[in-house]
Amino acid sequence: MKRLVSILVSGVILLLIYWKIDFAGLIRVFRECDRLWMAISLGMVIPLTMLTAWRLQMLMPDSRGSGLEVRSQALEPDLMPDPWNLKPELSRLGFWEANQLILAASSLNMVLPSKMGDIAKAYFMRDRGHLTGSLALSLVVFEKACDMLSLLLWCVFGLLLYPQKDWLFWVMTVSVLSGLLLGLLLLGWPRFAQFFFRQAEQHLPKKLGKKLVTLSHSWQEMHDYFWGDRPHLAKISALSIFIWFLHLLQIWFFILALKAWVPFVTNLALSPLAILAGLLPLTFAGVGTRDAALILFYAPYFNAATAAALGVLCTSRYFIPAIAGLPFLGQSLSVAREVRRG
Repeated sequence: MKRLVSILVSGVILLLIYWKIDFAGLIRVFRECDRLWMAISLGMVIPLTMLTAWRLQMLMPDSRGSGLEVRSQALEPDLMPDPWNLKPELSRLGFWEANQLILAASSLNMVLPSKMGDIAKAYFMRDRGHLTGSLALSLVVFEKACDMLSLLLWCVFGLLLYPQKDWLFWVMTVSVLSGLLLGLLLLGWPRFAQFFFRQAEQHLPKKLGKKLVTLSHSWQEMHDYFWGDRPHLAKISALSIFIWFLHLLQIWFFILALKAWVPFVTNLALSPLAILAGLLPLTFAGVGTRDAALILFYAPYFNAATAAALGVLCTSRYFIPAIAGLPFLGQSLSVAREVRRG
């Protein structure tokens, strides 16, 4: 039901946008686009998916002899409760299989609420014997945390160099910087993370509080695992920042493909804000809110029809991997049902 409501909200917002901007102008923007830049920008989905799959491989403990795994094996079995039916033999995650997991998660994110396709990825790794259940969930939590912090980092960098420093700029800068600092504290200071989760659990509804308890346990295990090897943690963090640089570069290439122009540093500030608007749990895959944000933020640089076309291309960044993941959707649906039950 929630998914139907989000699709309806997205549809209403898009109808309002296209009614106001002249739909014929939107079509004309695509007809007059630079086809070479369009092919380059859309084709960046492939290396981005491959780099994300490579990062997933790097996160796996058997690729480097995880310190957490060694500590876990040293503990008595009764001291290590296993709500996910852990498998003692862990197998290596191959590069092709990692790509399959990324694409399958993209497909599931189109049909499951709250990015549950990424949680399903943890179930896949558990069921295929790549990770213990709780560590698989911790890995996914860390992966999403790296993505969010990398996005916020580039946004702060762009905002600090953004030339139009009005009151809205300062509101956005303070908000994004606060989110970045909060994320870094949660990621790097276990005691603060425990305090934060306890306070949030007390003030959230009971249903969300239970989910937060599960998240807090995975967050603690994530701390134990990833901070055990700081050089490797630095490599993963650097790769995450580079991946998000390429995401934002892709959006800039979209702008070039539409024969428009925005300074690249300005794009580093504005495109993350639009992506963050799309993460609000109001619409389907961010459609509508992200489009409206692009029209608002890029108004000083090009017209609304071009910004709406940019919104369509930004949506394609999510739909192309989701379509590519359809061949793996059959095996994903059973996992999706397990995630929904859990």
